[in-house]
Amino acid sequence: MTDRFYLDTSVWLDFYLKRGKNGEIAKKLISKIIEKNKIIIYSDNILMEFKRLGLHESEINEILRILKPKNIQRVHITKEQIIEMNKLARQRELPKNDALHSILSRDHESQLVSRDKHFEKLKDITIPKRPEELI
Repeated sequence: MTDRFYLDTSVWLDFYLKRGKNGEIAKKLISKIIEKNKIIIYSDNILMEFKRLGLHESEINEILRILKPKNIQRVHITKEQIIEMNKLARQRELPKNDALHSILSRDHESQLVSRDKHFEKLKDITIPKRPEELI
């Protein structure tokens, strides 16, 4: 198991909203990460997606507080990453957010965790894994 994970927004929401089997799997993965003292990284991109989906600041804080401070790390987005995101999204006809998630995962040497099929087009950037592959 790698030491660092980057969870796609949908995995966070599966956990927080307890969305059936996917929610249970997300909970198991997050619990395992905490138990093994691994780190989940997140970015402003995740926070913006939460807000765009209508989550309030208090709900976002509740989601992030499930992890101990030593198990979570906020990473910042650079100008170079934004330039690469725009290029990838345009060339591969992908949502910009997905391109950025892949870039951030790669640049911070973390395992991207997602069920989103868009990431199949970004395997040269980072290889995504579904939550159940990691528990």
